[in-house]
Amino acid sequence: MKLNVLLKPWRGDKRFTAIAKYAAALKKSGSKDLQIVAQVEAEFGKPTELARINEQPQPYKAYGQIGVDIEAAALEQLLLALRLPIAAQGALMPDAHPGFALPIGGVFAAHNAVSPMMVGVDIGCRMHLTIFAEAPMEIQRQHEQLFRDLADVTVFGSGATRKRGPDHPILGIKHWNITAQTRSLREKAIAQLGTSGSGNHFANIVVGERIGENDLPRQFVGLLTHSGSRGVGYAIAKHYSNIAVQETARQANVPKMYEWLDLDSEAGQEYWAAMELAGAFAQANHEVIHRLFAQRTKLQPIATIQNHHNFAWREGDLIVHRKGATPAGVGVRGVIPGSMASASYVVEGLGNPEALHSASHGAGRLFSRSKARATISPSEAKKVIKAHGVHVEGWSVDESPLAYKDIERVMELQLEADLIKPLARMKPIAVIMAGEAGQN
Repeated sequence: MKLNVLLKPWRGDKRFTAIAKYAAALKKSGSKDLQIVAQVEAEFGKPTELARINEQPQPYKAYGQIGVDIEAAALEQLLLALRLPIAAQGALMPDAHPGFALPIGGVFAAHNAVSPMMVGVDIGCRMHLTIFAEAPMEIQRQHEQLFRDLADVTVFGSGATRKRGPDHPILGIKHWNITAQTRSLREKAIAQLGTSGSGNHFANIVVGERIGENDLPRQFVGLLTHSGSRGVGYAIAKHYSNIAVQETARQANVPKMYEWLDLDSEAGQEYWAAMELAGAFAQANHEVIHRLFAQRTKLQPIATIQNHHNFAWREGDLIVHRKGATPAGVGVRGVIPGSMASASYVVEGLGNPEALHSASHGAGRLFSRSKARATISPSEAKKVIKAHGVHVEGWSVDESPLAYKDIERVMELQLEADLIKPLARMKPIAVIMAGEAGQN
């Protein structure tokens, strides 16, 4: 038998390199398999018995009909996560669709552990809405100039940087002195501050109308943006997901990407601090974009509403991962967007415990990007955008309204389940995204 098979029970041992060298020397001297195992046990002790995933998942609640509102594959991913030794509870939002490890729209509560891949690679991705004092009719008359102003204050695309970036307190050296890695990422943060990502990240000029009685203006205009921590969050996620693989291998045998870090460990504490830094950097990106837009247009901000996802929160004794899910504790406000041609909503959480105080983070994809490209033609997508009268730059078929679920159905499911209450409904009048060459 090959040594790597023979020594598999010791694979997670910190002394594995020494164990492998010792076993290799025994094999070279002519020892048989059983002799090698016996002598390794005598020298290093018996291997630690690894924990395994449980046969049955921990409790969960799905908000939508599986196979109709939510893909079965998304539920399968959540159920696998809920069989982990660290699992406590889960929930599946109506915008859920398959992702890496935890589905997008998945909520997972763990006992004193955090999983970098269940947080996601775009750590702290956010929605950020600024409401302005000016009347909607006035804004709509000048929306083409405002669109040009918006295009001038941020840069879209994977790896996008600014030649001469703006300033923000987050760039202070003290924030980055967590580890050698975070210190090395500060230069990337300086270059990418105030930029926006690719994929479903956007900047929208919206007009909104209040629903019911609350403190929002009856009618308003706003800037709504969606993007995350850019290359900073990605680097942190990749680094600590690799460490989680090593750390989990010493404790348990689990599927790939479902590894975790114990929060009592040095690596777990490092990741938590780095995750919070990435979240603060994501927030800074939005603050810069909104500040520059207000300065350029001379519009007067009167209110800000923001929320984030792809993050982990300490809630009581649990660590709650929301991958593409919005915090919706009692009174917590957030924004749930639709597509580039459909409504978005300002909402307030109702604190539903079965949903782990969560809501959807958007309408959710109807199908994958590859399927969208294969089934939606550019002419079909253009027709839908034109019908809604939205000025769009940087669109692509896989981000067109046809690639997304019906936001009204997603909202209906959440209202019926008492996850949230709507405060305002907004519609886009101008949208910027990264898009694809030849599709603008």
